[in-house]
Amino acid sequence: MVCLACLLPLFLVPIVNLLPLLFDLIMAKVYGLFGWEYRKPERAPAACPYKPGANNSKVGVESVPGGAPEHGLKPVAVENGKCE
Repeated sequence: MVCLACLLPLFLVPIVNLLPLLFDLIMAKVYGLFGWEYRKPERAPAACPYKPGANNSKVGVESVPGGAPEHGLKPVAVENGKCE
């Protein structure tokens, strides 16, 4: 058994998607009562919310022109190259 609150979004999404169309229909009727012509405004196309990053071929930490890393951490010095 499924609760009604879980099913509510299934019915709200189509209604919300139809709101601009219903608004244009109602405004056309209201304008028609006054003898005016209602022209639908141009709508912006749907935009993708994902913005892909720029393709950088550099690997690792990028540095500013001063030579210091952007994140502010200092590089660790290797003393003798042996791990203990």
